Amino acid sequence: MRLIAATAALLALTFAAPALAQSVMQRIQFADPAGKTISAAVWTPETPSTEPRALVVMSHGNGGAFGGHQDTAEALAEAGFVVAALTHPGDNYLDMSRSLQLTDRPPHVSALITYMTDQWRGAAGVDKTRIGAFGFSAGGFTVLTLAGGESDAGAILDHCAAHAAFFVCTLFTPQTLDVSDWRPRGVDNRIKAIVAAAPGFGFSFSDVSLQGVRVPVQLWQAGEDQILPAPFHVETLRDRLPGEVEYHLVPGALHHDFLAPCAPDMSAAMPELCRSNPGFDRAAFKAEFNQGVVRFFSRELPVP
Repeated sequence: MRLIAATAALLALTFAAPALAQSVMQRIQFADPAGKTISAAVWTPETPSTEPRALVVMSHGNGGAFGGHQDTAEALAEAGFVVAALTHPGDNYLDMSRSLQLTDRPPHVSALITYMTDQWRGAAGVDKTRIGAFGFSAGGFTVLTLAGGESDAGAILDHCAAHAAFFVCTLFTPQTLDVSDWRPRGVDNRIKAIVAAAPGFGFSFSDVSLQGVRVPVQLWQAGEDQILPAPFHVETLRDRLPGEVEYHLVPGALHHDFLAPCAPDMSAAMPELCRSNPGFDRAAFKAEFNQGVVRFFSRELPVP
């Protein structure tokens, strides 16, 4: 079963490109609020610093893993950030048992922040006042919830009743989505800025809660997103979030173009995830995208 932004197992096990010389990656494990073990990875700059560094945490799309945005993590680490990306339990390439309960995800990210700032062996080098969050697709939904957005599962079911042919609406049905288990609140005030790439279900966030989002937001939209089609997901966030939202529309991009560029073995194994429109250069786009994400977090999480 492949959901909104499935990142194949190969992305978790064999990264798309060699690590940059300016960053170091290590795998870690920590406990979620229920005490279950969560796998994650941390990227750090190769050059030591005498000053605490800003932290960026990353949330992948449905069915993904911590390696799905390795290129972005490396770019941030090269720029001086500590970056931590997790594999969401119950919503990853090995276990999809909770993949439709999107509100499970924010507590996982909050637990990662707590681990990185209090228990990780390098915690003393993390600035607890400079924390950002990056999310793609369902991960975009996740970071928006962490920033204060409150979603309504009923709105998702209503949307899908009206648009039954949409891809996500073949998955989110009254039989598959447990409204009684939907936990709309997941705000984490430690997060000071967010980047949401192709976030899902923007229409499900209440107007009141979005008006309460007070952190800077960078939004990215794939111009030809067939998984989360316009105008229901990104535009409704762009138009309702308060303040000045940094919004980027990427002409010609498909939903999965926000994933790390595919190595040849990945392209052969999972062509749908690696496919781009003719003439669209995912590697070139991701280089520009990563620069934009680095600029945003550098501006919004500045060195004191």
